[in-house]
Amino acid sequence: MQVILLQDKENLGSKHELVTVKPGYGRNYLIPQKIAIVANETNLAKLDSIKEKEEAKRQERLDVYRNIAQKLGATVIKVGAKSGTGGKIFGSVTDIQLAQAIKEQLDEDIDRKIIELTEEVKTLGAYTASAKFDKEVIANINFEVVED
Repeated sequence: MQVILLQDKENLGSKHELVTVKPGYGRNYLIPQKIAIVANETNLAKLDSIKEKEEAKRQERLDVYRNIAQKLGATVIKVGAKSGTGGKIFGSVTDIQLAQAIKEQLDEDIDRKIIELTEEVKTLGAYTASAKFDKEVIANINFEVVED
């Protein structure tokens, strides 16, 4: 049985790929779970238009991501933290705190899961993190941990 995948499926294929599966697997799992559709003439004809629409949406998202990345690269984000003697902060700065600081200062809502801290932030000072919006758009985030 041939099906068109509607999403990436590990060990099977990627989105919009035409794959051959056993009939029971396709009929009883992939199709009811909306992971795939039957590869008949109608659906194969629609596949090209679906790909074009999704590519257009992806390009729009990439433009938005590039604008946000440009904003992030141009500014230094200030993250407040309570510190003790010698500039050592209580606890550490996390991606959650960095995402909240970006929301407050730049008014951009960034998912904390795409932010990657290159090192543990346990003292006051300047640091760099990265935000991976897409495989094509990765932004460097310069931030400074200051006394709260």
